[in-house]
Amino acid sequence: MDPEEAKAKLSSVSRELGHEIRVFTNPATSETSNAASASSVEEPDDFYDFTPEDYYRVMSDKLGAQSQVLKTRKMREAEIAARRARITKAVIRVRFPDNYILEIKFNPSEKILSLMNLLGKVVARPDLPFYIYTTPPKERIKDMSKDFYSAGFVPGAIVYFSYDVPKG
Repeated sequence: MDPEEAKAKLSSVSRELGHEIRVFTNPATSETSNAASASSVEEPDDFYDFTPEDYYRVMSDKLGAQSQVLKTRKMREAEIAARRARITKAVIRVRFPDNYILEIKFNPSEKILSLMNLLGKVVARPDLPFYIYTTPPKERIKDMSKDFYSAGFVPGAIVYFSYDVPKG
C-alpha cells in the first residue's frame, strides 16, 4: 500500500469512528545502543550513600502508606471515582512488527473491542486473524469486554500487534 493510500485510509477511518489517529515510525535500534553506551559512566561512591533527604523521602512514603490504611472503603472508592472522573482520554499506542506505531485517543469508558474493530479497518491484511498483547511478560489480551480504565490502559498504554498465523 503506498503512503498516500494509507493516509487516505487512516483519515477516513478517523472521521468514521471519531477518534484522533496518528502514525509514527520507531527510530532505529542503533541510536538507542549508542545512547546506552554513553550513559555507562560510573558514579562516584558517595553517590550511593544514604542521605538525610533519602531518609525523609522513605519515611514520607511509609507514612503515606499508613494513612491509606486508615481510610474507610467508601473513602477509597470515592477517591478512585474522583480520579476516574478527571481522566477524559486514554492514549493507546499500538506497535506493529514493522516498527510503525499507531496512536489512537479513546474515551476511558470505551471497550477494548472498539480498538480491535479500529485495527481491523486500518491494517493492511484484515483477512488474517490478529491479536494484541502487552509485555513484559507477554500477555495476550483476551477479554475484549473490559473498558480501558479497568484494563489498566488509562491514561495511556502501549500494546503490541501480531498476526495469529499458525507456524508452518
